[in-house]
Amino acid sequence: MIPKVFKEVIDLGDGREITIETGKLAKQAHGSVVVQSGKCMLLCTVVSNYEQKDLDFLPLTVDYREKFAAAGRYPGGFFKREARPSDGEVLTMRLVDRVLRPLFPKDYHSETQVMIQLMSHDPEVMPDAMAGLAASAAIQLSDFPFECAISEARVARVNGEFIINPSFAQLAESDIDMMIGASADSVMMVEGEMHEISEEEMADAIKFAHEHIKIQCAAQIRLAEAFGKKATREYQPERKDEALEKKVHDMAYDKVYAIAKAGSAKHERSAAFQQIKEDIKATFSEEELADYGGLVSDYYRKAEKAAIRDLTLDEGLRLDGRKTDEIRPIWCEVDYLPSTHGSAIFTRGETQALATVTLGTSRDANQIDMPSQEGEERFYLHYNFPPFCTGEARPIRGTSRREVGHGNLAQRALKNMIPADCPYTVRIVSEVLESNGSSSMATVCSGTMALMDAGVQMKKPVSGIAMGLISDATSGKYAVLSDILGDEDHLGDMDFKVTGTADGITACQMDIKVKGLSYEILVAALQQARNGRLHILDKLVETIAKPNADVKEHAPTMVTRRVPNEFIGALIGPGGKVIQEMQKETDTTIVINEDPVTEEGIVEILGVGRKGIDAVMARIDSILFKPTVGSIYEVKVIKMLDFGAVVEYMDAPGNEVLLHVSELAWERTENVADVVNMGDVFDVKYFGQDPRTRKEKVSRKAILPKPEGFKERPPREDSRSGGRDNRGSRDNKGRDNRRDDRKPREDKQD
Repeated sequence: MIPKVFKEVIDLGDGREITIETGKLAKQAHGSVVVQSGKCMLLCTVVSNYEQKDLDFLPLTVDYREKFAAAGRYPGGFFKREARPSDGEVLTMRLVDRVLRPLFPKDYHSETQVMIQLMSHDPEVMPDAMAGLAASAAIQLSDFPFECAISEARVARVNGEFIINPSFAQLAESDIDMMIGASADSVMMVEGEMHEISEEEMADAIKFAHEHIKIQCAAQIRLAEAFGKKATREYQPERKDEALEKKVHDMAYDKVYAIAKAGSAKHERSAAFQQIKEDIKATFSEEELADYGGLVSDYYRKAEKAAIRDLTLDEGLRLDGRKTDEIRPIWCEVDYLPSTHGSAIFTRGETQALATVTLGTSRDANQIDMPSQEGEERFYLHYNFPPFCTGEARPIRGTSRREVGHGNLAQRALKNMIPADCPYTVRIVSEVLESNGSSSMATVCSGTMALMDAGVQMKKPVSGIAMGLISDATSGKYAVLSDILGDEDHLGDMDFKVTGTADGITACQMDIKVKGLSYEILVAALQQARNGRLHILDKLVETIAKPNADVKEHAPTMVTRRVPNEFIGALIGPGGKVIQEMQKETDTTIVINEDPVTEEGIVEILGVGRKGIDAVMARIDSILFKPTVGSIYEVKVIKMLDFGAVVEYMDAPGNEVLLHVSELAWERTENVADVVNMGDVFDVKYFGQDPRTRKEKVSRKAILPKPEGFKERPPREDSRSGGRDNRGSRDNKGRDNRRDDRKPREDKQD
């Protein structure tokens, strides 16, 4: 039976379309859609178990995978099967998860899985821009308790014009790359990188994307209605007790407010809050705690959150005693690690990041091998968040999604400040040593200083700050918090991180938890973030004002040299012999790449100190050496022969030429050793290619004065002047005549 297919079309306004289709594939899933633009097709399926888990959070898994078959390729590596997700796939998972998760009810704890797969790839379409649309559309077709349709869209700006869901080629020309997630009513997530744009320009980009997202949300609703909107499933909600909630609130609120107002340190404050919670629990019997002890904990957290928010809104004070726009104390240090190519410590309050920089060749570039994207990164950043940085002991099981996401944000903040002519591959590693509020922004700051300490000629230094927002819709009050603490991250209505130079924003990440946030509040928050960012930037510049002029003595120096294509083989040598010997003798690393445009060889020479690099450069000069006809060169005898001497150009070691015995002196030379010996150094004149021998000709005698009375011998007669045909004139019997005199073979047989 042919399945009935339901389809909706979204017009992107420039001739491109996105279609959402359901009814053909994966019908046993609770919701499934195929989203297509051009030849790019995403299949999204959603399933949520009907039984509730005994957890206090939603066990939601968002999985995004790109199939290599979608691009007609095989997976790289030995095993030809897709394995663990790439960083690019993890970043897409995070983008979708951050928008979906807040829209499930807080008491919905059923295990839920969203799977998005790239099934067909189009090189003109970026699939991650449609992942959020696919996830929400599939959920709209299910019976999940989900608040409203959402979507995500990418915004670029080329020549001053905004573009929705740009191609890879358009994005390469853009000065903005932002992903926005939103419902029809509210913007919920923003993440991206920019080329030093203003806060107003960023707000304009968000508005542009939101208008397109509204259209995408409406298409999902139409598709669900045509398919047949399912009734929302019933589930066992969390137990509630309003009387208990009021009792716990009354017992906790004032005490929490007082401790919050005292402005204590993290561990002291946490211990005090924990004591209040224990004291409240102590007022209940064991039977009561066994019955509703979980509710007591939940209601305590709710009262704690309310007290801290009210303190900020009513008195403008925060947990550590700061005002809303105040930045914690900062201290910085560079060149802390003696053996690294560059290092820096950035400490802001109770957050500390130690960054290191390593310089390498193109061989050290980070390879990107995804079905939708191939290439390499010559600048990349890795972020590590060990458990001790928050005073915890827990297992370490590989790189977490959080580490991938925070590292990517810091990398995007810095990468556009690396000059295009930087010869190195640059790797930054950030080790978070303490954390209480935005270690990713501390990574940006320590990374900036480490780059300058390493001698990387950054265009401008970059700083970053994490901001928060507390608002009350009833009273209209709101407070923007600069440099938020970890606790403020959880209790606020918006968490946004902004990085930039003194001239504009370079990257951002926002999670907006309140509905209908006005653009006026958003721009005000961004302006306050700018003030804080510039304050932090001043602290960085006080520590290191500009990049060091040179790399450190123990760090490698990189020199690049262009070599014509025809000389690359001579530089590499048979089986790589020449280049391997050069690296061994000079203690350098040599990498040769081909310029795709000019087809020249780009030679990278990496070495500690100039001695080895200069030796390699001299060897390259030798290989590229071309003598000029009529010029005089100094040579050295390196081999004696019966008919001359082999000499080597002093300016180009390894370039040899035969000095024939007849060109040694004006007098007749019977023995080469009578004129020159091994190791002798003298001048010769270069005559180019000898037309008779077709070999290069040099002469010693040409630059010597002729002896008095010297007479040149007349040229010899050429005994072969008649040519091959004249030989046949002997006795009037040429080769052809001899053939004529022979009898045919068959006559001999007769």
